Amino acid sequence: MGDTKEAADVGDLNSSNSEGDTLLSNGTVACCSASVMHTVTPSFFEAPFQKKGHHVRTLTPEEGAKLEKDTTFLSDFKQQKLENDAQKNWDLFYKRNSTNFFKDRHWTTREFEELRGCRQIEAQKLVLLEAGCGVGNCVFPLLEEDLNIFVYACDFSPRAVEYVKENPLYSAERCKTFQCDLTKDDLLQSIPPDSVDVATLIFVLSAIHPDKMHLAVENIYKVLKPGGCVLFRDYGLYDHAMLRFKSGNKLGDNFYVRQDGTRSFFFSEERLAQLFTSAGYETLVNEYVRRETVNKKEGLCVPRVFLQSKFKKPKNCA
Repeated sequence: MGDTKEAADVGDLNSSNSEGDTLLSNGTVACCSASVMHTVTPSFFEAPFQKKGHHVRTLTPEEGAKLEKDTTFLSDFKQQKLENDAQKNWDLFYKRNSTNFFKDRHWTTREFEELRGCRQIEAQKLVLLEAGCGVGNCVFPLLEEDLNIFVYACDFSPRAVEYVKENPLYSAERCKTFQCDLTKDDLLQSIPPDSVDVATLIFVLSAIHPDKMHLAVENIYKVLKPGGCVLFRDYGLYDHAMLRFKSGNKLGDNFYVRQDGTRSFFFSEERLAQLFTSAGYETLVNEYVRRETVNKKEGLCVPRVFLQSKFKKPKNCA
């Protein structure tokens, strides 16, 4: 996708509200590396703590050596084909997985209090844009939890958009869903200017080519109210998913392709801040979130690194 949720490297660990391995409907866990997807018994669980801060994760000597040796990028021809086929690859992803791959994100309101507390008065209707809605794993929990909310939901994949519209919880009175390439399609064609209180970019920007990310951020800026904010969560630098990629999957610095043709970028705090501030946003929060996914039986400890951030459109903007 260009604008959808985290994909198959190590997607949502359903038993833990994290972006870890993916619990499938048959009770197994899908561990998806850069080159293979396999299943294991669901013995992984999230350690009951997380660390937030501004320090990049320290690599082990083995991890550092692995990354240092991986210096070969895919050819320009292959990279252009991936860019041309981006929408097709995400549509195929949803064709294979339907609505079953990701767990509903009930953790969103816990992590981002703005989704509950940004109203000036209690009766105020909250207008939300979920950029990269996937099949609605964030949209529908929010609509259930907050009856006074209207959601604009868009995704790069036409198939994903259709799955949202087919959901029994979908109501055109409370949600407008449409297909959109955030890097090309003007959001103002579907959303009034300066009308959105909160926009979410949750495991979305990493799927877009780094050269085009600024276009998505600038596009969202146009529909945000002055004082409105973007809530961001995505892969952080040196996350375990990054270290799992094998040689031959590298597209650029911190940018990789999976076996299914979908791509993933791993953000540094500095890179993300520069991306948003260059588009006119103010930085409210921008920090790494570090967790550990543990398999006690196998004695494995998997380090997860995400970047969680909040950026605001200035109230005095033109």
